[in-house]
Amino acid sequence: MKRLWRDNGLSLVLFALFLLFWAGQAWTGWLNEVEEQRDHGATPPSFVEYLGSGSFVEATAENWESEFLQMFGYVLFTVFLYQRGSAESKSPDKPEEVDRDPRLNRSKDSPGPVKTGGWRLRLYENSLSLAFLALFLVSFISHAMGGTAAFNEEQRLHGGAEISVWEFFGHTRFWFQSFQNWQSEFLAIWSMVVFSIFLRQRGSPESKPVDSPHSQTGE
Repeated sequence: MKRLWRDNGLSLVLFALFLLFWAGQAWTGWLNEVEEQRDHGATPPSFVEYLGSGSFVEATAENWESEFLQMFGYVLFTVFLYQRGSAESKSPDKPEEVDRDPRLNRSKDSPGPVKTGGWRLRLYENSLSLAFLALFLVSFISHAMGGTAAFNEEQRLHGGAEISVWEFFGHTRFWFQSFQNWQSEFLAIWSMVVFSIFLRQRGSPESKPVDSPHSQTGE
């Protein structure tokens, strides 16, 4: 267990915090939903019913969507864009290890696709950005579907007309929710890129060494 914790502590803590905060979102979201339904004279859902509701799916997916878009863009942009002095950027002046051609550096310990080569290697060498792109698209569609269900539930409470998922894609509510999350994610990653030029955190791989000059680029 000690070895497991030492080798995987970062991922375990982050995932535990995700579950904790997601549970908090679910519980407080349900309480809010119960209050709103009672205010409209409707029968409030049970907690389990709320977890399958459009409101919960919409609230969850719209946040996941922005996170995965942020990571997709960040992984892709750092391939060819630079920020001198940032710990989050490659050096604009010299080649980096991450740019080396895997076809020229195969070894017995290389991942399977590197040994196999061909289309598997071409897919694998872009698999990180593609994974984030796929997760973004799944979350984006889930946001639309959950948002449609939540919107139609509100329409039924107020006697309004229901809409389809395709119609919700063109609704201002959908894009307002998306843009308000997207802008915050790119602001956060911009802050990380720029702050790491001048600020330090001793011991963190996201920071340059404390004694390094501001012009040093990369960790």
